Parts: sequence; C-alpha cells; structure tokens
Amino acid sequence: MDSGILIESFAEFASSKNIDRPTMISVLEEVFRTMIRKKYGTDDNFDVIINPESGDLEMWRTREIVDDNSEDIWEYNKIPLSEARKIQSDFEVGEEVAEEVKLAEFGRRLVQTARQTLIQKIKDMEKEIMYEKYKDQVGEMITGEVYQTLRHEVIIVDSEGNELSLPRTEQISKDRFRKGESVKSVIHKVEMNNGSPKITLSRTSPVFLERLFEVEIPEIYDGIISVRKVVREPGERAKVAVESYDDRIDPVGACVGMKGSRIHSIVRELGNENIDVINYTDNLELLISRALSPAKVSSMQIDREAKRVSVFLKPDQVSLAIGKGGQNIKLAGKLVGMEIDVFRDIEEQNDEDVDLTEFQDEIDEWIIDELHKIGLDTAKSVLALSKEELVRRTDLEEATVEDVLDILRKEFE
Repeated sequence: MDSGILIESFAEFASSKNIDRPTMISVLEEVFRTMIRKKYGTDDNFDVIINPESGDLEMWRTREIVDDNSEDIWEYNKIPLSEARKIQSDFEVGEEVAEEVKLAEFGRRLVQTARQTLIQKIKDMEKEIMYEKYKDQVGEMITGEVYQTLRHEVIIVDSEGNELSLPRTEQISKDRFRKGESVKSVIHKVEMNNGSPKITLSRTSPVFLERLFEVEIPEIYDGIISVRKVVREPGERAKVAVESYDDRIDPVGACVGMKGSRIHSIVRELGNENIDVINYTDNLELLISRALSPAKVSSMQIDREAKRVSVFLKPDQVSLAIGKGGQNIKLAGKLVGMEIDVFRDIEEQNDEDVDLTEFQDEIDEWIIDELHKIGLDTAKSVLALSKEELVRRTDLEEATVEDVLDILRKEFE
C-alpha cells in the first residue's frame, strides 16, 4: 500500500477532529517506527520524516562503516566496507552511510499490519476525543437524534455522529421515542468502560429541569433570577425554588409567564409534569409553608437538630398538603431538607371524631404510626379515604387496611 494513502487518510481524520499537528505527526511516526522495529529489531538508528500535507514519507537508516574483518559488523548500527561501497564506491571506514528505506522493502504483511495499527490508533483517538469532549460537560443539556430504540435504552446520536445512551431508568415514564426524532436531555455520566467511553444521558434528573428553565426563562439565563433548588418525581410533579436578585422582578411570575406561557413548553417537554414554582426565602418557616403549596399551613413546630417539622393544618387542607400518592409532602420535604409530619389542627376537629390513639386496644401501634405518617390522626380522616388510596399511600397490606376500616366503621354505627 502507498504510504501517501495511509498518511492522507489519517491527516484528514486529524483535521476533522481538530488534532494538533505535533500529535498527528507523533502518532504517524510511532506507527512507522513500530514497523521498523519488527523488521530490524530496533529503530535507534532510523530517522522518520513525514509530511502530512503532501503524504510524503521518508525513512533513513544511518550506519557507521567498519572493516569487513571487524568484530562489529553484526551490530545494528554498523555496515561492512564492501557493502557500503555498493551504495557509493568512494566510502571509507569510519564514515556514516545514510540509506533510504522504501516502504515496499517491508513486505506486504508488515505494511498491512501498519495499516491496521493506524486504524486502531485512529479509533483509540476517537474514543479519547469523545471522552475528553463530554467529561467536562456533565450537567449540560444536549439535543440529539434517536438512532435506535432498544429494550433497556435509547441510542441517541449527537451532531458529530457519536452514540450516546439514554437508559430506560433515566427516561420519563411517558417518554415514547421514534427513530429520527429529536430528543433533549442532560449529560448525566461519562465513564470509560474497557477503553471505550460510555456517555449516559438523563431526562429524569433535576438538573434537566433546571436547564430547561435556563433555556425558556431569559431572566434565569441572564442571571437576574437564580434557581436555588429543584426536586422532582419525574413525569408527575416537581418543585422549583427560585430567587430574584432584582427587587422589581417577581421570580415566580417571571418563570410562569402570562397565563403560564413560559412554563407551558417546559411542562409539555416533561410529559405534562406538574411544576410548582416557589419563591425562595431564608426564612425556614415561610419556605416550608410555600413548599407545601397549595395547602395552607395553620402552624408548625420545627426541630432543627432532628431536621423534622410538625405541620398543623385544617382538615380540608391535609389532603392537599399530602398530595396524590404523597408526592406533595415528599417533594416539600426534599426541597427544605427536612422530614415533614402533617397533623390536623386539633381545634378544627369535629367533636364527634375520635383520635386514632383511642383504638390502640384493637389496632397495633405500628399501624397507627403508618397512618400518622400520611397525616391521618382521627378515625373519620381515615374513613374519608378509599381502601385503594390508603394502600397506595401507606406501606400497609390490603387485608390490614380492610381490618382497620371495619374497626373504625363500627365506632360510628
């Protein structure tokens, strides 16, 4: 094979990948030096000259001339006088001979090996370039095209043709992708597995929602409004705490937009995920009240050391605070970094209602504790929910829930 074809193909790749000239020449030289070592056992007395623009390659072997009867004639850097004079008739002992070595002299097998080595070097450099490109971009948003949908992942192709992985675990439950479709996600992880880069994307990460806010809300992009914290139940519900550095700008209003115009595209991108935008404050009590929105808190007791807060609400506000499947209270707790226990305001309870602790003789204490965890502390508050909803919200089995409901119903019969 012509050396020019090898060099030109590599030079073209190097140019497309923005590989600097010294690196390119170094890789090419190493490939040809490997070939020399395989044929001659060493490359110490060889010079390799490469011109990547023209594709020219020159390999020169330098040896010292010794007498034909010298003991040194078998050394790699020595040449007998008689052999040297075949190259040039007036050579003398002690002079150096620089002899050009042509690629054809290495034989077809060695040249083919060099070609394979160069191809492998190119592949290795591609992997390294891809890894270096993405390792510093973790958390950044990327738009790619669906190349293939598999059982456990979707293969996304970026603008340079690199294949990225969007695992099923990092997809929103409502996501359905088709080949050729454009997909937004964030770079979640960048790893090297057996020498190959593995780029993992995510659409469930809170960072993804934060990046969408940056794209859709100019004030966030410009740094006027800051996203302080994002918590999510992907595809279901999210809470975003925002803060304005300009007293004239309402951060919540700016993020939501007129009639929800700004946040609508974000909600649609996330499969109609319900997004609560909250005005951040350093006042913990006020932040907790805002985090439990749309419920209205009557009072609360905060244990900062235990990172736990007891919140008291009117009976009609308890279900709002807890939310569907306990999502609202769970996200609120994550947002403020505390465990939130919800209780009905005792003063608001109906005189005919009975506290659950009154049933300790019939209902195990751990079951009552489970009901307390989701804000149910009276008999009527439990009876107000269906069996299915109680099973979903608690860790109780269906049979246990049925027994509890039977006991409570008898109290009011």
